[in-house]
Amino acid sequence: MPYPSKLLNDGEEIVLDLRPHWWAVTPRTILLVAALVVGAGILTNDLHELVDLLVALVILAALGWAAMAWAGWLSTSFTLTTDRLIYRSGILHKSGIEIPITRVNTVMFGQGLFERILGAGDLVIESASEQGQQRFSNVRKPELVQNTIHRQMEASEQRDADRIGGAVRGAGRISVAEQLEKLSDLHDRGVLSDDEFEQQKRALLGG
Repeated sequence: MPYPSKLLNDGEEIVLDLRPHWWAVTPRTILLVAALVVGAGILTNDLHELVDLLVALVILAALGWAAMAWAGWLSTSFTLTTDRLIYRSGILHKSGIEIPITRVNTVMFGQGLFERILGAGDLVIESASEQGQQRFSNVRKPELVQNTIHRQMEASEQRDADRIGGAVRGAGRISVAEQLEKLSDLHDRGVLSDDEFEQQKRALLGG
């Protein structure tokens, strides 16, 4: 199920909306198939009823284990928008992580040899948010995802620069106190770094 558009902010657009890599469910699926094949062979031999019961229980257990994996796969999503990184998982008990794109500091990915062949890997995101560092496993084409996040970070910085430029161009129409208040608001929301805030402040005060 794609990320609900009703949960997007005004002007926000979805860039990536990914499920985990299919390898996340492959081991349990293989185990289920093996249990079905072996179990069918045993059941058709008309052995003792106790043996048939045990085989049936094993098949049911494998089926349940595989069903849990697929349910988790279907309910997990990694979404990148123009404003945020959003990770959601869970069916009965849902959990989620949201990281504003302006708070992302570093994006790293890791792949072993087997993962490179499959096109899967881990993604590690370091941010200035409360979550700090977050690791996401079984990400499809993590290098491509990393590059896409970097592009959105650059686009976000450009939008912020345009907003700051607009505020400076309109400086003649508002008082210094109002300009300082706007700069302070941008700083509080993380749009301006400490250095950028001080530079703009000194420029307004003529220092």
